[in-house]
Amino acid sequence: MTFRPYLLISGVIFALVALVHMARVANGWSLQLGPWAIPMWASWCGVVVPATLSALGFRLAARSN
Repeated sequence: MTFRPYLLISGVIFALVALVHMARVANGWSLQLGPWAIPMWASWCGVVVPATLSALGFRLAARSN
């Protein structure tokens, strides 16, 4: 059994999440969830953390050959 497909799919999903957060930061989109306004610094964390997880997923997928 190989984990390569799982790692690749995880890497792609985390990369997409990071790109959406990056688009929010670049365009200055506001985000309101019910009565709460989500600050822009939360999207900076939403860029760094998923981008790191994406890179790790791709690196591990490359090693699993």
